[in-house]
Amino acid sequence: MLEAGGPTQVQHADFHFVPLLDGLGPEISQHLTSVCVSVRRDFLCLFRDLIDKLNSNRTSEGAEDASPPVTCIVSDGFMTFSIRVAEELGIPVAMFFTISACAFMGILQYRDLKDRGIVPLKENSYITNGYLNTTLDWIPGMKDIQLKDLPTFLRTTDPDDILFNIIMESADNAPRATTTILHTFDVLETEILRAVSPLFSSIHAIGPLQLLLDHKAPADPLRAVDYNPWNEDTECLKWLDSKETGTVIYVNFGSIAVLTLEQLIEIGMGLAMSKYHFLWVIRPNLVVGESASLPPEFAAKTEGRGFITSWCPQERVLNHPSVGGFLTHCGWNSIMESIVAGVPMICWPFLGDQQTNCRFCCREWGIGMEINEDVNRVEVVKLVKELMEGGEGRIMKERVMEWKQLAREAVGPDGSSAMNFDKLLHILS
Repeated sequence: MLEAGGPTQVQHADFHFVPLLDGLGPEISQHLTSVCVSVRRDFLCLFRDLIDKLNSNRTSEGAEDASPPVTCIVSDGFMTFSIRVAEELGIPVAMFFTISACAFMGILQYRDLKDRGIVPLKENSYITNGYLNTTLDWIPGMKDIQLKDLPTFLRTTDPDDILFNIIMESADNAPRATTTILHTFDVLETEILRAVSPLFSSIHAIGPLQLLLDHKAPADPLRAVDYNPWNEDTECLKWLDSKETGTVIYVNFGSIAVLTLEQLIEIGMGLAMSKYHFLWVIRPNLVVGESASLPPEFAAKTEGRGFITSWCPQERVLNHPSVGGFLTHCGWNSIMESIVAGVPMICWPFLGDQQTNCRFCCREWGIGMEINEDVNRVEVVKLVKELMEGGEGRIMKERVMEWKQLAREAVGPDGSSAMNFDKLLHILS
């Protein structure tokens, strides 16, 4: 983020960036297992030492620029070491889960699923033999949900799998926090929020953050700071300016998901055969172990119709009038940004909460269409055309525009997210 020009640009008297070094290189830090190992092994001591350092600097005699004491912690929901430190200090801690409420409810089931003997899987064949189609009819707010629809870290045969266990432990420990924050808004996930609320002493839905920031602190210099793992290419915005309204399909699979070269080619040729304009983000490490090389026929078929970049300002892209659809991995930030922009989606989930998000986008909220896991160019063409010009695509566009309006109402002065945010501040003050 520092190299991409984020926090170094900030000049703000009351806000400071202080890093906790995970000891991982830039490439390894994209590997979830390595990150989890580092967090579990090192971060309790690192974080406790940081808090002690901040508090000791405050009490240094003669320190004119001393900071106030640490009186509150706002932590990522999966960084459960912060709860222990807060308890040691006797200060409030808010656990902020930057996932959907439906995905949150999904991870809350991990312990129960393990106790019932449903997971871990008995053998790897359970992933493909239909076992994941098992219906789980006891989860409140998730009617007809299947095992395959829950966050995918439970798809392991190893009871000691670190990703499975760190997610389960995070869910187990979440109720110990002073309060819990979810990045969603009440009307979008009403049933789930109603079902999960009794499990916590305090829980607040305060999304979409993009819109809430505009209402709460429109003039704050921090609002304009972008945090990205790679430099953003803004030339794509000029390219979008040259295209007519609703004629571009935007393609981005996020910062972690990886493709095989075959999948990349199938997506690419599907875009080529669709005849639509497209803006495609192909980050440097998108393809597993190989360069992201597309065949010569792709270039021939897409000349003048496509723009490929390594990273882009996604919020600005989705809000550009020329963008009519979004082919996404279903990361929650991407979905929220798409709802805020009023852009319907083609969903191709890879891992984690993306599968749950996809299920709700397509079946509950009516704003997405799912691609099969074994993607092929013919299917890509079919879905792109349906999204951009078909009857189902028009219905999805209408629905996402309705959700867009409801999201704006949620962050308004009397909206649920705005009021929840004020309640949150009161609890933590």
